[in-house]
Amino acid sequence: MAKKELFGLCPYVTSQKVLTGKWSIYILYLLSDGAIRFNELQRKMPEEMTHTTLSRQLKKLEKEGLIIRTEYAQIPPKVEYSLSDIGVKFKKVLNALGEWGDEYIEYINSQK
Repeated sequence: MAKKELFGLCPYVTSQKVLTGKWSIYILYLLSDGAIRFNELQRKMPEEMTHTTLSRQLKKLEKEGLIIRTEYAQIPPKVEYSLSDIGVKFKKVLNALGEWGDEYIEYINSQK
């Protein structure tokens, strides 16, 4: 019996597949305050984030429709990333995740 493809049918599977990538949610969080240039975004990422990894993650988020890449025709080149309309709707989820994350951090600290 073939397994059923749930992408596009189940909201949880769809969300999980769209948000794959170690830094997807954090990148969306950083973009939730407005457009950011690539280098500024990279400075805000943890040290282990390479240029290639960030670039790959941004391309995936753009392909999924969550972010917009805006390239300005100037010298030196300027590229900004921002949330798309559907990405802005994810801010509700980011807020809920942040709240839950704070509660979980409190839980972890209480277990020590």
